[in-house]
Amino acid sequence: MSKFLMKGNDAIVRGAILAGCRIYFGYPITPASEIAESAAKYMPKVGGTFLQAESEVAAINMVYGSAGCGARAMTASSSPGISLKQEGVSYAAGSELPCVIVDITRGGPGLGNIAPEQSDYNQVVKGGGHGNYKTPVLAPNSAQEMSDLTQLAFDIAEKYRTPVYILADGYTGQMMEPVEFDQPRMEQTRHDWALYGDKESKKNLISSIFLDPEELEAHNQKLQRKYAEIEANELRFEEFMLDDAEYVLIGYGIVSRILKTVVEDLRRAGYKFGLLRPITLFPFPKQKINELGDQAKKFLVVEMSNGQMVEDVRLALNGKKSAEFYGRMGGVVPTAGEILDRAKQLIVK
Repeated sequence: MSKFLMKGNDAIVRGAILAGCRIYFGYPITPASEIAESAAKYMPKVGGTFLQAESEVAAINMVYGSAGCGARAMTASSSPGISLKQEGVSYAAGSELPCVIVDITRGGPGLGNIAPEQSDYNQVVKGGGHGNYKTPVLAPNSAQEMSDLTQLAFDIAEKYRTPVYILADGYTGQMMEPVEFDQPRMEQTRHDWALYGDKESKKNLISSIFLDPEELEAHNQKLQRKYAEIEANELRFEEFMLDDAEYVLIGYGIVSRILKTVVEDLRRAGYKFGLLRPITLFPFPKQKINELGDQAKKFLVVEMSNGQMVEDVRLALNGKKSAEFYGRMGGVVPTAGEILDRAKQLIVK
């Protein structure tokens, strides 16, 4: 196993290559541009292809075409670029094509700035594009997880024939940390649904159009069964000091690392705080949160947004306990000190 010091954005590409990805289509945008730069550097070295498309719209449709040919393909962008890709993601979901899309979130709305935010939660976790589809969403909080979860994303995408998102932020993408890498995978899987340009696959059809309403409804019902299977099998979250926690902090991505420090500080002060970190945002750990509602007195959700995940936490609690919110926007990363002060306000005397 080899270890390298690198940015989270670079670790994504290394992880993708280890997972067997050999095709990258993208368009540069800060703070995700290093992903395209690394793909341009490393994909040709492993016999793969990098192509800078003329737009984000073109890039996601090139991914659609490659995925339809059975290849492990990916793209990456940042918030406004992800908005442009949403129609293509819906097409891929409707055609049941496995692919990976990376979103390194920046400040918004509009052009905003290039600082880190978590304000893409709704557009990524809730679908973003048109139709009744969902996508698994993985939320790394370190450079190591940028690699590990990218590899997992390709496995989930292929297992369920679905687009999968990596949702990170500009901070996680830009920071440098040691990353360990396993050996690359050598196996190449032939899919019975894909088009390979040969006699065996010539009758396969890749399409998301169903003009008959009942046929489209049946297709949608099939997709919903698949999403239920994903919820049952692919849920991932981290628990930190939750066994006896009276107060629960919830956050994902880079925020979760700050929250871990806050929990440690509050524990040293004698207060029973714990942390729940969703690693998958879909599936969401709603059952675990509901169970914690029977144990904890109060919850605090911290996000670098106007409060998007907090709505899912409140739905999961189903009225058992209140979930309060603390957020920063505009690319401002909350400090451990300010979250500590806010968390102390939860304490019931």
